[in-house]
Amino acid sequence: MLTQDFWLLAAFIALLAHTLGLLSAIHAVACVRTPQGAIAWAISLATFPYAALPLYWIFGRNRFHGYVEILRAGLLAQPAAARAALPLQSLQAYRADIPPERAGAFQVLAVLSQTLYSRGNALELLVDGQATFAALFAAIDAAERYLLIEFFIIKDDALGRELHTRLRRKAAAGVAVRVLYDEVGSHALPNAYVATLRAAGVAVSAFHTTRGWRNRFQLNFRNHRKIVVADGRVAFVGGLNVGDEYLGRGRLGHWRDTHLRIEGPAVQAVQQVFIEDWYWATREVAEVEWRPTVAATRDQIVLIYPTGPADALETCSMFFHQAIVGAQRRLWIASPYFVPDSPVFEALQLAALRGVDVRILLPARPDHLLVYLASFSFLEAADRSGIQIYRYQDGFLHQKVVLVDDEVAAVGTANLDNRSLRLNFEVMAVGVDRAFAAQVETMLTRDFQRSQRTSAAELRRRGRTFQWAVRAARLFDPIL
Repeated sequence: MLTQDFWLLAAFIALLAHTLGLLSAIHAVACVRTPQGAIAWAISLATFPYAALPLYWIFGRNRFHGYVEILRAGLLAQPAAARAALPLQSLQAYRADIPPERAGAFQVLAVLSQTLYSRGNALELLVDGQATFAALFAAIDAAERYLLIEFFIIKDDALGRELHTRLRRKAAAGVAVRVLYDEVGSHALPNAYVATLRAAGVAVSAFHTTRGWRNRFQLNFRNHRKIVVADGRVAFVGGLNVGDEYLGRGRLGHWRDTHLRIEGPAVQAVQQVFIEDWYWATREVAEVEWRPTVAATRDQIVLIYPTGPADALETCSMFFHQAIVGAQRRLWIASPYFVPDSPVFEALQLAALRGVDVRILLPARPDHLLVYLASFSFLEAADRSGIQIYRYQDGFLHQKVVLVDDEVAAVGTANLDNRSLRLNFEVMAVGVDRAFAAQVETMLTRDFQRSQRTSAAELRRRGRTFQWAVRAARLFDPIL
């Protein structure tokens, strides 16, 4: 028989749960981004706090606390860290303002990112894993002073061990090597992998998403950036992490992805992104080279555009919105995940209705089932407005690429889903250059040739069970 003490304890736990639920509901009403989301959380927290409370603490917030404040109070306040403010100063000599007749609508991205477009850069498209890691490993091997390595995912497989070997070799040669990884994306990375790097003299740290008491219990705020910088002279950004599947060795077969090699003043802007992430994770100021060098082969205009949940504005969502409204003739977007919010999707519809060639390239094979299913929910509305959605057939598509008209193209880490738009730390490299845009056009044209146009008719052919699953998956789009 249950004792009186048991029932008193149960009553106390129930009272505590409902009290915390009501307090969290008030917090949701005050802080959740959309009225719909606030109402959904508030009702769940007030009526069934036992399940809703842990979910809200883990997934309910869209602001990352302390990042900007720590940088202002720590990194920029230290005398030795004064160099961290130099990118803007050093880039002034290479500043490139975009005139209205040359994609001038995109000048606002410099304001949003609080950095500058710079001239004197050279951009090289790296298509798929073999080309990317050949170029990346060549840059690592050639480094003489320092290496900055940042990935969302690092795996202890053949490719991960090759990176491991090369970094230990460079550290033994006296090169300062720093490695930053996301603890959620790299959850399977063994402790031994990190320990042997440290034993070899490599500085290694997780990003520490949960650093700061207001970020406890959070899985939302992931550092999704992929950055490599060698000696402040060459940088890489793009879609590829470190794992065998990125070379096409996984269950999804051929892995279609795109990375970018950068030379020129924009490299300093890339390494500034790493320096800030590294300081958040370690409270250490990394000594790097801030004096830019001009690329010898090309004179391309580039903006490095970092975004994240610590920003005062929703800079990633605004990037896509500006790309959409800035398009006059063509807007092609390649993304593995397509779950845009209503304002972004409506902007896509308006662009198509005013005659812009709007194409969205998605994978035909899923790696995350819920996101894959949710993307089908947009087909009917896309058909009505003239948005063309394609499914890539030759393996799995993972690239994050945007092409606007004939002069603006971007390559980076941001997907067209809520997680990238508001929850992840991302970075895009935006090129304003006809030659670079033409290369991206050629690459995407080849991808479209390996794809099939899809429509709402496909969803109807799939049957009611699949349609129900699509509608159910769409309910989770705030955390997808």
